[in-house]
Amino acid sequence: MPNNDLLTVKEASKWATRYLEKKVTPSNIAYLIQYGRVKNSGDQKATKIALKELLDYYNSSHHMKESLWREKLGEDLNWTLSFEQYKESETTKHVHRLHPYKGKFIPQLVEYFLDNHTDTFKTKTFFSKGDIVLDPFSGSGTTMVQANELGLHAIGIDVSVFNTLIANCKITQYDLIEVEKELNRITTKLCQFLQDSHISVFEEKLANTLSAFNKEYFPVPEYKYKVHNKLIEEQSYAAEKEKLFLKIFLNLIEEYNIKSDSSKQESFLDKWYLPSVKEEIFLVNEEIQNIKNSKIKEIIALILSRTIRSCRATTHSDLATLIEPVTTTYYCVKHGKICKPLFSILKWWQTYSKDTIKRLKTFDTLRTNTFQTCLTGDSRTIDIFSVLEKVNPEFGILAKEKKIKGIFTSPPYVGMIDYHEQHAYAYDLFQLERKDELEIGPLYKGKGKIAQESYVEGISSVLINCKKFLVEDYDVFLVANDRNNLYPRIAEMAGMKIVNQYKRPVLNRTERDKGAYSEIIFHLKGI
Repeated sequence: MPNNDLLTVKEASKWATRYLEKKVTPSNIAYLIQYGRVKNSGDQKATKIALKELLDYYNSSHHMKESLWREKLGEDLNWTLSFEQYKESETTKHVHRLHPYKGKFIPQLVEYFLDNHTDTFKTKTFFSKGDIVLDPFSGSGTTMVQANELGLHAIGIDVSVFNTLIANCKITQYDLIEVEKELNRITTKLCQFLQDSHISVFEEKLANTLSAFNKEYFPVPEYKYKVHNKLIEEQSYAAEKEKLFLKIFLNLIEEYNIKSDSSKQESFLDKWYLPSVKEEIFLVNEEIQNIKNSKIKEIIALILSRTIRSCRATTHSDLATLIEPVTTTYYCVKHGKICKPLFSILKWWQTYSKDTIKRLKTFDTLRTNTFQTCLTGDSRTIDIFSVLEKVNPEFGILAKEKKIKGIFTSPPYVGMIDYHEQHAYAYDLFQLERKDELEIGPLYKGKGKIAQESYVEGISSVLINCKKFLVEDYDVFLVANDRNNLYPRIAEMAGMKIVNQYKRPVLNRTERDKGAYSEIIFHLKGI
């Protein structure tokens, strides 16, 4: 095929699939056009892509990636564990995306080590159906969910009560008819509340005005293509248009008498939510508290938490790491246009309500008849079987009889994340007790020598405590980015030895930094 050929989206999809030897969908091609990576060389009737431009794109950003990463990270990089063949919808499948969580691993990584397959790198299996796996840093419960799919029992432990809530919500089986009934009841209440205010009318007017403005000054995909190819100086152009629309926005605020700022900032909710949004949050939360079924109350509270995370008064690019509240329209570097803060939670509440039901239904078709429970506690000191027996007596008895076959977990990294603070909105709204002081390696303690020593002591203490509940011939897998070479000491202090390690490239990071990055899966056994 000559390089000057023009391809339809469907033809480009087929060509790219053959060229890359992996599935490339028409949606993948449309994404490249939408985000200015390749140009639409067709007309209004049909989208066309120049084969040469597509070839140049893939040669520069795809085939070169593995060799570039090996050059930067070392030849011991295990590309098999990159799981590059999976789309985002597969790495966030079913209940794994019930709620955002920073620092979690993808389910395919868990499956690789927990399932019964073998390959060139994994030459033997470590777990069998009916075994019990432990995750002492459970986070959002990825290990527990995948254990359920694979027919394994699982125990999770986390010091954060909200993390425990997320994990247990994912593996609980619900009466989905009752869940939907409660969601519909609350949505009706919210809609009635909005009818009595002028927020909906204002939101509609603002959205329509903003849409027309963006269509004129930030047309898709022409604008992003021009920015990508340096035909527009993004910073100065965006600042000029941002200032222009701000005048329009302020006039609308005045016309509809909208409060766009909070007069007090006593709590997280006060600081990061516009007054109208806060009113709706409190209304929905009050309705949730009236639900009698505790499990249904918890899953709907999780939907509200997911909703309000998306409704914080910040830019779209700063949702993961808040910087300063944004209460006016702004140029969004993520979307390449003028965006606005949210004045109502209704859209996201309805979206996440439907999405949650859909994900729970999907997982119900995959779940096995096994036990999974996440315990709230400090993994350095918790008496796992005693606490488990109180929470789930039947599982507690089974665990004491069988003991735990092994561990698959990702401990926190030194000075990277404050695990309580990332869900501060939920702790504030639901009045949950925080245990920040029990976190191992939190961001607020930094990455210095003292922090590293505290980290080594903390992780090794977890392993020493958990070892008491493991079978004699156990297998422990720890996923870590060990930049400071701490894990050989951790293993030694825990009375374990590193028998193997797998260095994997991490391709699908959510942060803006898309540079070469790897982590190691350490395989430990008893000495």
